[in-house]
Amino acid sequence: MPLKNDRYTYRTTWSEEDHEYVALCAEFPSLNWLATSPEAALKGLRKVVAEVVADLAASGGPIPEPLATKTFSGKFMVRVPPDVHRRLTREAQEEGVSLNRLASAKLTQ
Repeated sequence: MPLKNDRYTYRTTWSEEDHEYVALCAEFPSLNWLATSPEAALKGLRKVVAEVVADLAASGGPIPEPLATKTFSGKFMVRVPPDVHRRLTREAQEEGVSLNRLASAKLTQ
């Protein structure tokens, strides 16, 4: 039975190792489904995800929230070695921008 209002994040790709398409779900990284077409792989995985969500709901387990419905603040901390911090700070100063703006620009390239 398909999952009602399925908003999970799916991706299909070719698996050279398996010589089939594999479907993956970001919210359930331990699940995948192999098939001869990307459409069949996605259909198979969506069925498995629906079954897992039903099992979790029945057992009272935590059900992952779809990434698509999460709210993000736009803030996260990244730790880098001190020499990288120094180099990026110098680069930001030379460009006349904040370190935050420089890092954001580099991440979105």
